[in-house]
Amino acid sequence: MKRWMDPNWVQEMRLALDVNFMMSPLLGEKEGIAEEEIENLIPALQAIRQEIQEKKDQGQLPFLTLPYDSSLAPRIKSFVQGNKNWIENFVVLGIGGSALGAKALQTALNHPHYNLLSKTMRKGFPRVFVADNIDPDGFKALLDLLDIRKTLFNVISKSGGTAETMSQFLIIRDLLKKRLGNRKEKEHLVITTDPEQGVLRKIAGEEQIQSFEIHPLLGGRYSVFSAVGLLPAAMGDIDLEELLAGAREMEKRCRTDSIWENPAYLCAALATLVYKQKKKNIRVVMPYADALKGVGDWFCQLWAESLGKKLNTKGREVWTGQTPLVALGATDQHSQLQLYNEGPGDKVFTFVGVKHYVNLLSLPKLYPKLEALSYLGGHSLNELIQAEMLATRLTLVKGGRPSLTLMLPKVNPFTVGQLMMLWELETTLCGHLLGINPLDQPGVEEGKNLAYAYLGRKGYEDKVKEWGPYTKFRKKYLT
Repeated sequence: MKRWMDPNWVQEMRLALDVNFMMSPLLGEKEGIAEEEIENLIPALQAIRQEIQEKKDQGQLPFLTLPYDSSLAPRIKSFVQGNKNWIENFVVLGIGGSALGAKALQTALNHPHYNLLSKTMRKGFPRVFVADNIDPDGFKALLDLLDIRKTLFNVISKSGGTAETMSQFLIIRDLLKKRLGNRKEKEHLVITTDPEQGVLRKIAGEEQIQSFEIHPLLGGRYSVFSAVGLLPAAMGDIDLEELLAGAREMEKRCRTDSIWENPAYLCAALATLVYKQKKKNIRVVMPYADALKGVGDWFCQLWAESLGKKLNTKGREVWTGQTPLVALGATDQHSQLQLYNEGPGDKVFTFVGVKHYVNLLSLPKLYPKLEALSYLGGHSLNELIQAEMLATRLTLVKGGRPSLTLMLPKVNPFTVGQLMMLWELETTLCGHLLGINPLDQPGVEEGKNLAYAYLGRKGYEDKVKEWGPYTKFRKKYLT
C-alpha cells in the first residue's frame, strides 16, 4: 500500500494553519481581525463555493478536477519510462505558468543540487532544466552544456503563440536540424499545448511530434497539476500519485462550510479583510526551507496575475491587487526584517514552516569558555531555524504586523500538493470576494500584443500607433 493511502500517515502529514497573529486578541483591534468580521463573510463565501462547485461540475474549473484524473499520471510515467534511458537532459521551454510550477516542484522535491548528481544517484533519470527567459547569454550558456543528441526539449505553450517560448523553439528546431537531420529531430521534441487549437498543435499533428494536452480553460498559473507540471516532475523522478493525492486531500478538506475548519475559506477571508480593511497592500511569503523558495515564487505569479485587475466583473475600474513578495527565512531576516519591523505598516506575512526536516545537523559542543558560541553546543541547525522563525513571528506581532503560519510536517509530494492546492483555492476565493475575475490576465495580453507589433507581426499594426506619444523622448532626460 502506498503511504498516501494510509489514513494514519495522511493525518500525520496534514498541513497545519495558525492564524493567531492575524486576530485582534493578540494583535489588537487596530491591526487585528475580529472573529465577527470573518463570520460576516460566511454567506458570501458559501455563495461563492456554490458558484465554484457549479462551474467545476460544468468543467469550467479544470484546476480542481486535474488531481482526480486517473489517466494522466500513468500516461506520463509510461512516456518517461520509455524514453529516459537515452535522455541525459530534459529541458523545459516555457515562461510564466509554463515554467514556475515545474521549477517549484523540482526545487521542493529533489536534491538541491540534483543536476550535479551522477546518473546513478539520479536513479537513471535525466537532468532537468527550465529555460524560462530569453536572455540570449543565459540561453546560449545552457545550450553550451547540452549534448543535443541526448537531450529532449519540452515546448510548453497553450496558445502556441507565446513569443518567448516560440523563439526558443525556433532556435532549438534549427539546431536539431543542423546537428541531427530531419529524420531525427522530432524524437528530441515533446509538445505540451492546447488539444485542438494553435500553431503548436498544428505542428505536432502535421509532423507527428509526441505531445500532451493543456485544457483550453486552464490558465498557466493554475496548471501545475496538469502535464505542464507533471511531465517535468516525472522526468525528475517525483512521485506524481503522491503529489496529486495531497492536492485531492486539500480540495476535499476545503469543501466544508465551517469557516474555522476550511483553510481556503479562512485564508481567503483574512487576506481580503487585511487588504481591504487594514490596507495591507503587500503580502510577504516567508518559507523557512530552501526547498520551498520556488513554491513561493510560483505563488507570486498566481497571486499577482490573478488578483491584480483594473476592472471588476461589472466593468468598473477598481485597480485592485496585493503585491506578493518572497523572503527566505532565515536568510532574509538579515536583509529585510529591519524594513518589515520599522518600515511602513503596509505588509502582511505568510510564514511557511517545516516541522521535520530531512536531515538533522547537530551542533558540537566546542569553545565552552566562549559564551557567544558555547550556548549553541548541544542544539542543532533544526532547532535554530525553528527558533528563528518563531522569533521573527513574535517580533512582527509585537510591532503590530499581522501574520499567519502554514506548517508542513515534512516536505514531500503529499504536503507540497496540499500547499499548492490551498493557494489555488485561496486565490480563486479572494478573486470572487474582491469582485474580479481571478482567471484572466488582460494586462499581460496587452504587453504581448505590443511586443508582437514591435516585431512586425501581422494584425497588430494598430498597436504601433498607440506608441506615438510615448516615444517622443527629450534629450534632457537622457544622460
